[in-house]
Amino acid sequence: MTDDLKAWPVEIRLTKARDALKVSFDDGAVYDLPAELLRVMSPSAEVRGHSEAERKTVGGKRTVKILSVEPIGNYAVRIGFDDTHATGIYTWSLLADLGCNAADHWRRYERELTEKGLSRDRPGQA
Repeated sequence: MTDDLKAWPVEIRLTKARDALKVSFDDGAVYDLPAELLRVMSPSAEVRGHSEAERKTVGGKRTVKILSVEPIGNYAVRIGFDDTHATGIYTWSLLADLGCNAADHWRRYERELTEKGLSRDRPGQA
């Protein structure tokens, strides 16, 4: 997904359990984005680094919850998590990519956890 996203979010709703965001776009796409996926794919420098080589694999976030969702201008939201992480700015195109390509993101994440001896239940980096 590129930053020239044509679809625009029309609704962003935090689930009652605070374990997912439901994002609806004006093209009809609707994605349920688990808090864990959002947290481990955070666009923050803390997680992504400044290059692919610096990117960290974050383990132990299976039960992470979302505490806050704050608008950033008209292009993104900042999500705060109950593990105190709150520095990632999630653009509309990133949210659409995480929804549209969720299965690929999960496979990559789980492969990296295995390669690094981490798990979704055991804390790791970042």
